Amino acid sequence: MNLDSKFSRRNFLKTASALTAASALPGIWLSSTGLTSCSSTPRKPKFVSPNDKVNLACVGIGNRGGEIIREFNKTGLCNIVALCDVDMGAPQTQENMKLFPNAKQYKDFRKMFDEMADQIDAVTVGVPDFAHFPITILAMSLGKHVYTEKPLARTFDEIERLIAAEKKYGVVTQMGNQGHSEANYFQFKAWQEAGIIKDVTAITAHMNNSRRWHGWDPNITRMPDAMPLPETLVWDTWLMAQPFHEYNKDYVNGQWRCWYDFGMGALGDWGAHILDTAHQFLELGLPTEINMLRAEGHNPFFYPMSSTILFRFPARGDMPPVDVTWYDGLDNIPPVPEGYGNLELDPNIPPVGNGKIQPAKLNPGKIIYSKELTFKGGSHGSTLSIIPEEKAKEMASSLPEVPKSPSNHYKNFLLACQGVEEPRSPFSIAGPLSQVFCLGVLAQWLNTKLTFDPVTKKITNNDKANQLLIGPEPRKGWEEFYKL
Repeated sequence: MNLDSKFSRRNFLKTASALTAASALPGIWLSSTGLTSCSSTPRKPKFVSPNDKVNLACVGIGNRGGEIIREFNKTGLCNIVALCDVDMGAPQTQENMKLFPNAKQYKDFRKMFDEMADQIDAVTVGVPDFAHFPITILAMSLGKHVYTEKPLARTFDEIERLIAAEKKYGVVTQMGNQGHSEANYFQFKAWQEAGIIKDVTAITAHMNNSRRWHGWDPNITRMPDAMPLPETLVWDTWLMAQPFHEYNKDYVNGQWRCWYDFGMGALGDWGAHILDTAHQFLELGLPTEINMLRAEGHNPFFYPMSSTILFRFPARGDMPPVDVTWYDGLDNIPPVPEGYGNLELDPNIPPVGNGKIQPAKLNPGKIIYSKELTFKGGSHGSTLSIIPEEKAKEMASSLPEVPKSPSNHYKNFLLACQGVEEPRSPFSIAGPLSQVFCLGVLAQWLNTKLTFDPVTKKITNNDKANQLLIGPEPRKGWEEFYKL
């Protein structure tokens, strides 16, 4: 399907209304948003005056979504005008609703846009990976700036559409890998421009802490049984465009990350916090090979207990090819070079899954090997160090000064909505990074080596994997989001 294909918004309205009636949801997509217009001309984005606050609507307000809202509120640059969640009765959503009593409340993002489109400047999307796309693409089509959590979307094709939509609709976009506005971003940029980081040939990326599916029996033969649906949860809307699944408690409140059908595993969760700067400033783009070296406890339903994935990136201009090897799992600690130094945990790295980081041999992070130097670093905003220590001391006087960040990731997005700054992780930058993770997940899912053509953007050695770049057909009534 061509992203730029024309379609009738009136037909969109009719299709969606039929779905609404069948689902016994409130009325959605009425004429107030302009979605009934036969014109396919995109709405022009509205940039907010630097003298005004950005009117922010928040979709997904519990758990991570709630953290996002509170961080945006701290900036003092926005008004929280709408809160939307499929479970407005859950304790985690109730907590955030109390913080913003004047914000209008919705269970369905479509109804929110229908009633409030003209009162919203920007939208945050803090929902499960598989649900990012419909909310984000509809907001963009309405001329709303969008902050979407990482990874950008669940499928390679959805990300491709969002990258194109950023250009088509001209809105400000930002993916929520918050370390991309912290010290590591500015250090990597400064060190590369000064020639300190050059001729990189290999990167080891590692996240060896416990995940939600650790301890589960990998000898699974089907998805879990249906459970009674919580009274406050609108399950049909939670599923979005995904094929129908019966409710189970192990699909919600972060558990969705465990399943191939819904989430992106450890790689999608932490990859953007570990590899973002290397991917951008080394211009890695898309790999030509994705090789599954280890998949301990593999099954076709949820992620392996341990994974090792080798990504091969070709030469770019005068930069040599790069091998990136990803390690996850409690028993899958990568080797470290001589002179690596301290292995203690870094208190500056955020905890995993709202809990404490488990004792491990290595922090979540990376080792970067170049022809002349070796660097080690953590995740998020953690800075790099040259190793061994003797080499770092020898080079200390020649290292460039690293500028401080003028704004954190949330403030940067709001300032971009005001035309004051450029967003640091727009979809044009964050999208290809997220597509790397999509390719890695397909290698995990099928437990095989994949060859990929970055020009045609096709997997060339596995038809099933190539089909999974797009994913399953959207459920009836959700097809129109893939025509925006």
